[in-house]
Amino acid sequence: MSNNIFKNTESSYGLIAIIFHWLMAVAIFSLFGLGLYMVELTYYDAWYKGSLDLHKNIGMTLFVALMLRVFWRVVNVTPKNVDQSASKLEVKSAHYAHVALYALMAILMISGYLISTADGRAIDIFGLLSIPALPISINNQEDIAGNIHEILAWTLVLLSAGHALAALKHHFINKNNTLVRMLKVLPRK
Repeated sequence: MSNNIFKNTESSYGLIAIIFHWLMAVAIFSLFGLGLYMVELTYYDAWYKGSLDLHKNIGMTLFVALMLRVFWRVVNVTPKNVDQSASKLEVKSAHYAHVALYALMAILMISGYLISTADGRAIDIFGLLSIPALPISINNQEDIAGNIHEILAWTLVLLSAGHALAALKHHFINKNNTLVRMLKVLPRK
């Protein structure tokens, strides 16, 4: 296996970008589902603490993955738009939607951290490390961050659905390889 399949090219995403994309997509939708389940639980439900801990652990791990993904995106080339029929507005909209997805993910994860550390306790990550709380907090931090977290979670899921629909439009209507190049590494030119 040649090293060049790992990096992006001007025409295709590399294996690392593809893996980041799909692992994060699955994790985000899983966390969303878990979050919907968690808010229905009461303190006395058997899975109350377990689901909360799992949500925090995956969320913090996802934050690290997001930082690595952003780093990988910065140090790699971004494949060029393959849809020659796309208007300037469509290209700009796609760019800003991607920026919004990254920003929403980051702020969503930060708000989750603020919820989890509002009581001053650190977050234990899978028993491997502990993420300390900030030395200061604000009044009603958990409630404020919780409201932001919920709004951003719904916004991220809805924008992600729009992102997926746009990819399907490119594949089935425009008949280009926008979707395919995020499913597999295409032959290098």
